[in-house]
Order: sequence, then C-alpha cells, then structure tokens
Amino acid sequence: MTQSAVPPGHIAETVTSLEMFACPEAAAREPALPPGCRIERVTRPTVAFYRFLYGTVGEPWLWGGRRRWTDAALAEWVQDERTEVWLLSVDGQPGGFAELDRRVAAEVELSYFGLLPDFIGRRLGPLLLRTALHRAWMGTTRRVWVHTCDLDHPAAVDLYRREGFRPFRTHVEVVPDPRATGHIPAHVQPHRPILT
Repeated sequence: MTQSAVPPGHIAETVTSLEMFACPEAAAREPALPPGCRIERVTRPTVAFYRFLYGTVGEPWLWGGRRRWTDAALAEWVQDERTEVWLLSVDGQPGGFAELDRRVAAEVELSYFGLLPDFIGRRLGPLLLRTALHRAWMGTTRRVWVHTCDLDHPAAVDLYRREGFRPFRTHVEVVPDPRATGHIPAHVQPHRPILT
C-alpha cells in the first residue's frame, strides 16, 4: 500500500459515516429532559451566535471547516429554512447544539452535534441526540446519516451506534489544520503535531 505524506499545515483524519433507515424506538417520542434543561429550535440564528456555538463546542475537536467561512456564506447556510439548529439550554445557559440539514429530499444529515465542554459527562449527549433524531424523522424522512472522525470525542462512534446508526463508510481526508491557519489555538490536541 502506498502512503502519501500529509502536506505542511494540514492534518489527516479518519472519517466514519453512519446511517439509519428507521426511527429508533428511543427517539420515537421526544425524550423527557431533566429539570432546568430545554431543547428548542433556533430560528434564523445570527452569525455571531452560531459562531459561538460552533467554536465553543468544536474547538477541542479541531472543528475548522465553518471557521473559514465568510459571515455572508455562514448566514446563507444557517438561516436557510432547510438548516435546523437545535439548542440545548441548561439552567438558561447554552449547553450544546445539533444541526440538521434537509437539503436532500427524504434524507437528513446530522451535520453537527456536540456539547459545550462544561456540560460533557453529564449524560446530556444522548438526550440531545435522541431529540435531534426525533426531529429528523418528522415528515417524509427515509434516511438519517452523520459523519464523525477520529479528531472528535473518542466516544462519538459508540454513541451513534448505541442510538441506532450503522457505519457504512470509512475513509481518510486531508484537511487544513485549523491550528496552523490560526483559527484554533496551537495548544489544542497537543498529541497531534502541527505539520510545518
């Protein structure tokens, strides 16, 4: 097998794509939430608010893609009626979000999902995911899918599998390292060297 070098300023990530073709039983009804928690749709989120959510949730996992988007491009995407941003609030504070993309007929992509660092480990992730799946399966949906990578939380694939997703593809992508571009601080994920 021939191996290619990762160019300077880039990082290789192993991407796992998962899918489901029926609503799992746990998401058939909207899950009950613990006291102080709410999950509601943010209608036409502002760019600043979306950047806060995406940046705070994604920084530990090197989410860099949307950080490179212009404000105009980001507004066009997140304020489109086919994009659904579902916000988890905990005692009035943002705790996490799930983003659903309905641009393909009868399919929904769970394009982003995660918790703010202060709320990880409080068993809120499965509740947010089940709520997102409950919403994703409304209407004429025939397939829901998600992709994650080895830069994300190490429990991500297991969580998706427990909630009913099944892997269908794994591949390696080489993407700009957001630490090298200055979009994320250089100290994040120090076990992964920044290639210069």
